[in-house]
Amino acid sequence: MGDFLSDNPLVLLIGACEVGFWVLLAAGLAARYLLRARRLSTVLLLLVPVLDVVLVSASLVDVAGGSPPGLTHGLAAVYLGGTVAFGHTMIRWADARFAHRFAGGPTPPRPPRYGAAKVAYEWREWSKAALAWGIALGVMLLTATVAGTGVPPPLDWPADPMWGWGSRITVVLLIWFVGWPLWTTLAPPRAPETTDVRG
Repeated sequence: MGDFLSDNPLVLLIGACEVGFWVLLAAGLAARYLLRARRLSTVLLLLVPVLDVVLVSASLVDVAGGSPPGLTHGLAAVYLGGTVAFGHTMIRWADARFAHRFAGGPTPPRPPRYGAAKVAYEWREWSKAALAWGIALGVMLLTATVAGTGVPPPLDWPADPMWGWGSRITVVLLIWFVGWPLWTTLAPPRAPETTDVRG
């Protein structure tokens, strides 16, 4: 494990960015709701996207220096896509719960479970996954361009160290599409009927 990490420093950087995301998020919310320091909170939360810039820059510098695009470069692209697409949602989720716990805010709403609201929710969540997919592939394309390796045909992606990640997230996106927004659209769950018992 130690040899793998020493040979793949980007894995360490990805881990550090993930830890940094939650540390900055917790610190920003603590500054807002516990210290009542909104300006400090805003600065801390604005630093979260800086982690993404650091990660993609390190990945591009690595391939520009002669490293062939590999597993860790693909992982960095997938991580970046995920944090850009879902980061705001995670911050909003944590903010609502922090406000409820420490500032007397309302109970955080739960995702809808039935009807048109459920269908819209599933499409909205899947669209974030599609955005993450697009960003990840865009970063892989940029990495391949910097490295001068080009893009292999999609059917060859599973065998490619970096583009194999593109193949994996494409499969995940398709399964998500069929299992949630499409299925929910075709068969939207209905709220259980309540029986009015009088007497």
